[in-house]
Amino acid sequence: MLTFIGLGLYDERSITVEGQAALRSADRAYAEFYTSKLIGTSVSDLEAHHDVDIEVRDRAGVEQHPEEILEAAESEDVAFLTAGDTMISTTHVDLRLRAHDRGIETRVIHGVTAQTATSSLTGLQNYRFGKATTLPFPYAHGAEGLPASVTETIDANREEGLHTVVYLDIKVGQGPTSSQNAKRSDDKVGHERTEDDEYMTADVGAELLAEEYPDLVGVVVARAGSPDPLVAAGTMTDLAEREFGEPLHLLVIPGECHLLEADALVELAGADRDALDVV
Repeated sequence: MLTFIGLGLYDERSITVEGQAALRSADRAYAEFYTSKLIGTSVSDLEAHHDVDIEVRDRAGVEQHPEEILEAAESEDVAFLTAGDTMISTTHVDLRLRAHDRGIETRVIHGVTAQTATSSLTGLQNYRFGKATTLPFPYAHGAEGLPASVTETIDANREEGLHTVVYLDIKVGQGPTSSQNAKRSDDKVGHERTEDDEYMTADVGAELLAEEYPDLVGVVVARAGSPDPLVAAGTMTDLAEREFGEPLHLLVIPGECHLLEADALVELAGADRDALDVV
C-alpha cells in the first residue's frame, strides 16, 4: 500500500486527523519538500510529533528513481508526505500511476492547500479563480522580463474577469552555485545567494510584476495556515515597497469582484475600493 498524505500548510499539527492516523500506522514514511515546505516545523519535529522516522527524498529521488519507494510499498504500508495537498501542484500522479502498474494499492489523504486558504483569507470566491501561474526567480528562467507563461495567464484571466493566484518561486536545496551569484539590479533581489533554501517574498514578486503591471492591484497572502497569516492589498508598485514578514508568500491578482468580494478585500486586506473592478 502506498498512501499519499498532505501535511497541510504550516507545521506538524496541520495534518488532518485521518492523515495523522495513517502516518503513525505506516511501516515506512518518505517525504519531499522541494515543491513546497512547512515553514513552521522541521523534519525532526515532524518525526518527534508523530513518532515516525521520515526519509526525505530530493526531486531526482522521487521523479527519476522511485524504485525504493515502490519496492517498499509492494510488501509494506508506505506513507508519502508532501506539504499542502499531496496531489496539488506536484508531479506525484506519475508516482501513483507507477504504483498502479506494479499492482500496488494506493490511497490519497488530502490536506489544506494554499489555493483554498487564499480564497478563505481574502474573501475571494473560489469558483471565480482562473488558471494559476508561478513567478520564477529571474536567474531560474534565464530571460529578460516576465516569462510569457506568467503574463499570458494573468492577461487571459483578466480578460475573463477571473482572479489569478501567482505562486512565488521556491528553491529548496537547489540554489544557484557561486558562479551564478551575479547580483540583480536592485538590493531586494540582488542579495548574495547560496545553496541554502530560497523563497521569493511578495515584495520581490510585486517588484517583478510591476515592470509590466505597475498600477495593477495585487493581494499578498503570507503565512497561510499559521497563527499569524497576513493579507494586504495595494498596487504592485506599492507592494514592492513593503515588507510582509516570514515566508511562505503568494500574490493574488483580483479580477472582477462581486460586491461582497470587494467588501472583503477592503475590510480584510485594506484594499482601495476605487481601484477594484467591481461588478
